Amino acid sequence: MRHSNYDKYPATRIAGTLVQGWDNIIGCIRQSLESENISELAVELYTGVYEDEVKKAFSDGLGVEVTDTRDLMKPEEEVRRMTDIFMTDDVLFGYVTALRINDFFDQEKLASYKGRISRGNGLSVVIGTGASLAVSDKALVVYVDMARWEIQQRFRRHEVKALGIDNHDDPVSIQYKRGFFNDWRVCDIHKDRLFHKVAYWIDTHIAGQPKMIDSVTFFRGIDATVKTPFRVVPFFDPAPWGGQWMKEVCDLDRDMSNFGWCFDCVPEENSLYFEVNGVRFELPSVDLVLLRSRELLGESVEARFGKDFPIRFDFLDTMGGGNLSLQVHPTTQFIRENFGMAYTQDESYYLLDAGEGAHVYLGLKEGIDPQAMVDDLRRAQKGEIVFDAEKYVNNIPARKHDHFLIPGGTVHCSGAESMVLEISSTPNLFTFKMWDWQRLGLDGKPRPINVERGSKVIDWGRTTEYVEKNLHNHFTDIAAGEGWKEERTGLHPNEFIETRRHTFSVPVQHTTCGSVNVFNLVDGEEAVIESPTGAFEPFVVHYAETFIVPASVGEYTIRPYGRSEGKECMTIKAYVRF
Repeated sequence: MRHSNYDKYPATRIAGTLVQGWDNIIGCIRQSLESENISELAVELYTGVYEDEVKKAFSDGLGVEVTDTRDLMKPEEEVRRMTDIFMTDDVLFGYVTALRINDFFDQEKLASYKGRISRGNGLSVVIGTGASLAVSDKALVVYVDMARWEIQQRFRRHEVKALGIDNHDDPVSIQYKRGFFNDWRVCDIHKDRLFHKVAYWIDTHIAGQPKMIDSVTFFRGIDATVKTPFRVVPFFDPAPWGGQWMKEVCDLDRDMSNFGWCFDCVPEENSLYFEVNGVRFELPSVDLVLLRSRELLGESVEARFGKDFPIRFDFLDTMGGGNLSLQVHPTTQFIRENFGMAYTQDESYYLLDAGEGAHVYLGLKEGIDPQAMVDDLRRAQKGEIVFDAEKYVNNIPARKHDHFLIPGGTVHCSGAESMVLEISSTPNLFTFKMWDWQRLGLDGKPRPINVERGSKVIDWGRTTEYVEKNLHNHFTDIAAGEGWKEERTGLHPNEFIETRRHTFSVPVQHTTCGSVNVFNLVDGEEAVIESPTGAFEPFVVHYAETFIVPASVGEYTIRPYGRSEGKECMTIKAYVRF
């Protein structure tokens, strides 16, 4: 293991207005209300915010009774009926909602409330998701935002309610399903229409330690971030198969049993930090995608994917751990028909590191009987047999810097003693686990298995010959010069992501070519990204860090830096193939 210089708290540094603590926050808002003679206050909450904390702070601080938007919504039974079609009866999977925030409100209650506040004399305060629907255009709008990763932690602790219902006692998988397929999509569409109406943004990711910035500071941070290379805030999570590598390299809590996951480029779930006058302010990184999709993604990528960030980087650490589940991802047609998603989770495994005996299960052996394999998987699911993966699936030795390509429909699994940089398209829920090595989840219960769905999407032609010809280490030299080399490493033609590997001891020229570029420094201690025109400040990255270069950056260079100066570094770059 090497010395850790991994930065777990990357931030965009800006000057601006930041207020800390509820007393100061409420005081600032009161001053705005009084100075502008405003009698209506709407405090919008993203789902997952601690609602009682916010309501108490405003009620006590302003000395008024506040209205909760839940009291203006349809009855919980009606909300559940309305969302049933999108929730489905599956333990994991739903269907992408067609609902919008207005659908959750009782229109008579909403009209009655608006009528009352229009006739009132004092200050009217409404708090909750959709609060801006209950006030006039003259109201002051405040937004309490929340990143999906923190929401998931609150799901696990059964602390928060869903949009329009109280489901905090539901299993975590059901809470996540409702968030993923319904609530978060409704909230993001609503928030996207509010960005330029919000006067103040409040960060309550750390309970009891609120921070607030004004609209000018918020947009200053957004605009500063999209004009330079940047990193989202990585988050780490244990797994039933998790390993020990990231503890050392990323300087994580040594007392934890393991860390299996690191999500360091999933903008729909990650946070961004703005460091405002030396204080970190946290917000969802999806806000940047929603607000600056063209500058960030590029015009052609935006035209193809809308306001979805299409490239995902994460780590899978099995060093000192176990095999992942044997799994398959759906085809595009299957994911459209069954879940309402536009594209599937094609992916690849890039071996950032590998120990003795490291291996990857990939593709099927020649001449197997598909029905026999499915029957054995079904029997294994019932506990009648132990599934013999070696009988049906290729077990391929894995070495550091190998690259395995995994288009949808390909049976696969990272084995023990591997440190995988997973490069994939963004949808992050659609893994059909078919065999989990007789293992329980971290909650002590069997993890959900999807043999039936998996068997419907397996491409039975992805056999040994196909894997060797198309999916394993297909490196092609692209260009080279004194002290540098560029190789194409994939992905498969079915996948829309292109990957390139650069090995260099001197500055290497890059251009975004109209697409967002996502990188990881897969070898070397440090590198620096620089603009040939000085358009952005030099941006330093460290080993194993993922970073994003917005499409609008155009030309830039990467070179060894600091402890790596004069030595060889290596990056892997991903972008959308046209």
